[in-house]
Amino acid sequence: MSGPGTVFRETSAQPRTESVPYSHLSLELGHLYMEDFVEGPDRLRRHFAAVRPWVDAARAGVGPLPAGRRPRISTCFLIDDYFSRLSTPAELVPPLLEAAAESGLTIDYLARESGCAGPALAGPGPAGGSGRRDRAVLAEAVLHRLVESPPPGSNGFRPPVSRTGWLTNGRRAPSRRTSAALDATGAVWEPPSETGARGHSVFMDVELWSGPEDERTWSCAFLASVWQLVRLGLLRDNGQAVLTPAVWDDKAFPADWDALPPVVRLNPLAPPFTAYATCSILPARFLPVEHAVRVVLDQVHVEEEALRQVAERSAGEGVTVPAGVVDRTSYVFPPGL
Repeated sequence: MSGPGTVFRETSAQPRTESVPYSHLSLELGHLYMEDFVEGPDRLRRHFAAVRPWVDAARAGVGPLPAGRRPRISTCFLIDDYFSRLSTPAELVPPLLEAAAESGLTIDYLARESGCAGPALAGPGPAGGSGRRDRAVLAEAVLHRLVESPPPGSNGFRPPVSRTGWLTNGRRAPSRRTSAALDATGAVWEPPSETGARGHSVFMDVELWSGPEDERTWSCAFLASVWQLVRLGLLRDNGQAVLTPAVWDDKAFPADWDALPPVVRLNPLAPPFTAYATCSILPARFLPVEHAVRVVLDQVHVEEEALRQVAERSAGEGVTVPAGVVDRTSYVFPPGL
């Protein structure tokens, strides 16, 4: 029945939010730079030997599931092909997989960091793929979803992150002279402060990119934020899932990184790539980067439908998933890694 309050909408104007499968945990076995791979196979063996005990701990940490179900845990590995390309997939990937296998580990999914900056819906690679045409640049799409948290007492003077490329977790120190004797207004220096600080502030200002708008170089921290959102299955492009893993059946890897899909499934029996929660086992040098990631995730607006799908699916399994996106991520920084 229609009436004065009836609202008509075109069905095509309401794109359906594509559903994705979920593991209970996405376990990242590492994230290395090209320079790490140049050190040779011994470097990779040391990495996975150090990672192995923490993999077992992370698996055990998932805990028992209702009705005696076994947890679905998928593993992944991120390769930095964005900031440098000192080697090729053909030269780099086989030794990586062999080193992991020597420590009793299996890499279910292999991802390229450039995929977090590239097209949201990647076209088919040499092993096939989604077949859907490319659309929005993924990092750019996440940038447009940032909703800055205004600190208490802010007056709106600060330019938006879309213009500055900097995102903070609080109030910056005012840009003024630090001496009252040099300032005609008599104003004195004020320290920065963290929004929601507990006792004392841990203030952070995160650079999201550098360079002009048409030639941006995205920061490691921002691409790592996109990577977390992809693993959590919370990103969509016009309703469609992004960076869906492509099955990799070829035994030989290509000589060009762009010939490799952004995310490939190496293990045909692997649980889903996307998961309710993530755990990343990383070298300690990534600790400040991941702190920045948490600042970004705290201020990303995620589609309500994507959040609802996770809530309904996890509730149906009797699994508790934190409401906050940042609370779905965890880290291990093993000593000596």
